[in-house]
Amino acid sequence: MAEQETENAGNEKIVAAWLRYLRVEVNVSANTLENYRRDVNRYLRWLGPRPLAEVQTREIEDFIAHLSGDLNLARASVSRSLAAIRGLHKFAVQERMLHADAADAVTRPAMPAHIPKALSVTQVERLLEACPNGEGATHINLRDRAMVELLYSTGARISEVLGLDVDDLNRAERCVLLRGKGGKERIVPLGGPALQAVDQYLVRGRPQLNTRGNPALFLNRRGARMQRQSGFNVVRDAAHRAQLSEVSPHSLRHTFATHLLQGGADVRVVQELLGHSNVATTQIYTKVSPELLREMWAQAHPRR
Repeated sequence: MAEQETENAGNEKIVAAWLRYLRVEVNVSANTLENYRRDVNRYLRWLGPRPLAEVQTREIEDFIAHLSGDLNLARASVSRSLAAIRGLHKFAVQERMLHADAADAVTRPAMPAHIPKALSVTQVERLLEACPNGEGATHINLRDRAMVELLYSTGARISEVLGLDVDDLNRAERCVLLRGKGGKERIVPLGGPALQAVDQYLVRGRPQLNTRGNPALFLNRRGARMQRQSGFNVVRDAAHRAQLSEVSPHSLRHTFATHLLQGGADVRVVQELLGHSNVATTQIYTKVSPELLREMWAQAHPRR
């Protein structure tokens, strides 16, 4: 086994020790070793400068969702990547390079076989209407509406939205500071409806939840920051009430990008708004929807 290291061992040093262990002691095949090497290198690129010692479980879950959603990798490839990440973290803990195994609790999500379908504008409106924030709305209704509005208005990942503090909102400039993968920050504009929904939540909803002086924007019933699974449940339950199927927070991110591109936004601008490091990832969303093709055909074809 590799010599014991401190928790400050560099990411590349940890990976090199793990790959050496697989080759020498586990005697994995050359093909498997190369696949694992590619998988963990992609993981490290996604983390950026962030040390493995600081990685949290939800970040690994976001990376797995990125593989299946943003990159549209096959299920087998995603499963192999998760196995590699689990193996890497487990080895590092056993060798005392890390104190805790952030990958141990990660389970493989149910993954779509293709890119999530973008919602239409009408479907988005139905989803939002399923989260009432008018007269008689509860503080939970107000919170959920603000969350769904933010997801669609900014195209943010669910972990980014739930990671927001109240101070990350700039209501005067109508924008929000998001912290993405690898700790990268970006500023994204807020639409009027989203800002209004957030204001209503801050005035009428959040004070009833903030019993512990928590700086987090979105709080659960106990006054703690909401977790990723709770955010998924908010969107899933709203979709169920709106009679929409297969809708997740990532669906709203995909819808955000698709609607901007269909509206004429430059792909490089959308790349910045989504926080993609590679424009090729953003170009996944440039595929024209069948609905738009039919609309354009109906407008332009002489025998329509």
